[in-house]
Amino acid sequence: MSDEKYIFSAGAKKNIFIVLAVGIVLAVLGVIMINSGGHHDAHGAEHAVEAAAAHGEHAAHGAEHTAEAAGEHHAAYHWTHRLKANLWINNLFFTGLAIIGVFFICIQYVAQAGWSVGVKRIPMAMASFLPIAAVLMIVVWLFSNHEIFHWTHAGLMDPDSPEFDPIIKGKEGYLNFGFYMGRMVAFFAIWYLLFIQIRKNMLAEDLEGGTNRWKKLVGLSAAFIVFFGYSSSIAAWDWVMSIDPHWFSTMFGWYVFASWWVTGLAFITFVAIQLKDKGYLSVVNSNHLHDLGKFVWGFSIFWTYIWFSQFLLIYYANIPEETIYFVERLKSDYYSKIFFINLIINFVLPFLLLMTRDSKRHARILKVVTPIVIFGHWLDFYLMVTPGVLKENGGFGFLEIGLMLVYGATFVYVMLHSLAKHPLVAKNHPMYNEALHHHI
Repeated sequence: MSDEKYIFSAGAKKNIFIVLAVGIVLAVLGVIMINSGGHHDAHGAEHAVEAAAAHGEHAAHGAEHTAEAAGEHHAAYHWTHRLKANLWINNLFFTGLAIIGVFFICIQYVAQAGWSVGVKRIPMAMASFLPIAAVLMIVVWLFSNHEIFHWTHAGLMDPDSPEFDPIIKGKEGYLNFGFYMGRMVAFFAIWYLLFIQIRKNMLAEDLEGGTNRWKKLVGLSAAFIVFFGYSSSIAAWDWVMSIDPHWFSTMFGWYVFASWWVTGLAFITFVAIQLKDKGYLSVVNSNHLHDLGKFVWGFSIFWTYIWFSQFLLIYYANIPEETIYFVERLKSDYYSKIFFINLIINFVLPFLLLMTRDSKRHARILKVVTPIVIFGHWLDFYLMVTPGVLKENGGFGFLEIGLMLVYGATFVYVMLHSLAKHPLVAKNHPMYNEALHHHI
């Protein structure tokens, strides 16, 4: 029986604070460079509307329509728009990592899986970031909604206003401050309350042994999965798709979930390998890593399947209100590069590098592939948000890297702090012996 407990050492804390400090310096440097005339410090973006004109009459019509919708903030670009867009990207990305921690645990209980007993404390620690994610999401939204969400502009839903937009008016019942904010608060509150109950029972299960707590956890996990299935899709519409309020995709909820899910799997795998390198998680061996590697490989393909299905449906239907999303990203000299890099990093590399059985069992390969997948899906969220918010003013430089490091360091600190509070492996879990003898 294992009594391992992770020690959050002073050295590890020091390294995290160094990363945090570097991130802050880079972000400040990025702001200075933007204000000194270099807001395209990485690359300038081409005008999406001009590109759309070359794409064809329908697409051009759609682009103009959306450009009109973008209206006010599109014409009056300010460096704070880029700052707020990046804050929102990181909020979305790290909220996803936290909530996927709960989802991973629930999937294991509902599937009655024994192999994952040795790694379940990692996703439990990831979910500890949920309250911080909730505060960040609400605060950033309240201070940035006009710059990020065009539908919040006054006059768009007033028929007497010169800015009246009949399409956005038609969505008023769904896109209004009270209902929108109510959904956001309710989602975080229910996610966190269920997580607290799940964590409490997981810790009690370890102390008491037996199957009573385990059975209760199966029920709680099923309730969470059902609620998460609906709420994650609605959150994707609210937090990402409504950035482009004229655009819609019936697959977008699944698309955001797929990106969150494979990121969470890659992060759990990476942390498990790092812990093993430091002498922890003796219960985890190459068979368990193989299962985690299969998850990362399989769900990288699942993400690509959702990506391609969404793209194919929109391409085939050729409706301007739908095609504009891809026109903005494919016909821009700036965004098109990221568009294809996104596919290479998130599909081609993990598919090829993790294709063989040995590669999924080899810690060194997983240690290389999983950070690539994590960064690749951060880039995926960058591509979901930036073109809609900044249009031709998008860029990638010190500000983006700096904020990514700040959020990443904060998330890792919270996760490791939580991981050190409880035993690293639940030694009295009813399926502990199954995990010990897991062999594939």
